[in-house]
Amino acid sequence: MATLYTYSEARQKLAKILEEAIMEGEVLVKRKDGTIFIIKPISIKKSPLDIEGVDLDISTSEIIDIIREGREKRY
Repeated sequence: MATLYTYSEARQKLAKILEEAIMEGEVLVKRKDGTIFIIKPISIKKSPLDIEGVDLDISTSEIIDIIREGREKRY
């Protein structure tokens, strides 16, 4: 969930908030009248290989066994 800053905090900490938006994806800023704005980068230059991992709850030995089985079936 994005961090929520007041307008006054955002003015005082703009550089920090922009960095946080890069790291977290977005930051929220709320004015006194209750209006909330989203600050987020238009694009983040990430590696195409930068993907979230998937936890399959498989041990290393199980992964090796799966690879071996696949290789044996090819030949």
